[in-house]
Amino acid sequence: MPHETGRKTIARNKRARHDFHIEDTFEAGMVLRGTEVKSLRAGRASLSEGYATVKDGEMWLINVHIPEYSQGTWTNHAARRTRKLLLHRKEIDKLAGKTKEGGLTVVPLELYFKDGKAKVELGLARGKKDWDKRHALAEKQAKREMARETRHRYR
Repeated sequence: MPHETGRKTIARNKRARHDFHIEDTFEAGMVLRGTEVKSLRAGRASLSEGYATVKDGEMWLINVHIPEYSQGTWTNHAARRTRKLLLHRKEIDKLAGKTKEGGLTVVPLELYFKDGKAKVELGLARGKKDWDKRHALAEKQAKREMARETRHRYR
């Protein structure tokens, strides 16, 4: 049986990049049950309200919604259960130290399969103020307008 290669995105947290300044990113593996993997392979997940935290020296992913597998039986998983993340000790210590500083949190940015294994991209994030969000939207619109104008000019 051939092994999977490459990267297949399952879910992205677009809201996180809007609501937070992402200072650093990390890739982590996840401890999943069989029906969770089957549900992810079907391309169903939501990262919108999820976050990660350190408890007892381990990293945990909280409030990420992976719906129950439709053909699952009594072995099905809870949709919003807490899932353990697989990171190196140095990375866990670094994230724990940064989040204790205050104002920083760890949010999931993307959920994907990499070479057949489920991974999550975590972002060390600082919350944006309302005026930051408005400024970012204004910049995005200005870039879009300039691109539109240059396209029309060169036709």
